[in-house]
Amino acid sequence: DPSGSITTPDVKLNLGGEFIKESTATTFLRQRGYGWLLEVEDDDPEDNKPLLEELDIDLKDIYYKIRCVLMPMPSLGFNRQVVRDNPDFWGPLAVVLFFSMISLYGQFKVVSWIITIWIFGSLTIFLLARVLGGEVAYGQVLGVIGYSLLPLIVIAPVLLVVGSFEVVSTLIKLFGVFWAAYSAASLLVGEEFKTKKPLLIYPIFLLYIYFLSLYTGV
Repeated sequence: DPSGSITTPDVKLNLGGEFIKESTATTFLRQRGYGWLLEVEDDDPEDNKPLLEELDIDLKDIYYKIRCVLMPMPSLGFNRQVVRDNPDFWGPLAVVLFFSMISLYGQFKVVSWIITIWIFGSLTIFLLARVLGGEVAYGQVLGVIGYSLLPLIVIAPVLLVVGSFEVVSTLIKLFGVFWAAYSAASLLVGEEFKTKKPLLIYPIFLLYIYFLSLYTGV
């Protein structure tokens, strides 16, 4: 009877100058044409980006835009057009969500409603601007309207303090609405509208009155 033994083939791989002995299973897969199952891809530097960079969130850019909205006077030296010309999504969304959070007391459904008004109110302003001949994108309108809610957030704690004084409270509300509407209109209503500016400024003003009504419960 034939006798003897079969030894495992001694196969070695040359990886970077070092020889590594393969196991029997590895050799079997390679001989059958399944060696691709054992290949390991190199780490892609794109996969090691920080989370903020992966989500395209620039905190410095958002902070600068917040300052541009809260201080809309041209004499302050801010390049306010960056809010319109370089729109982002996460900054306005954070402002809208924060405004929704401070509007929560006693009316929990207001959060989704504020976000809905932000999206569709901005769409209305966008369509009206395009009809009037303005060269503006929906993303730009969405960003400007969202960021310009900041003045209403600023006056919110003041209203809590002076809420019992009706006259003072009304004046502060008017100031906040005018502040927000001026910040948004000064960015969206350009020279291309010429004599048609009131047709766009008026709905912007009404939109912020409605936002304030959602906060105060009017």
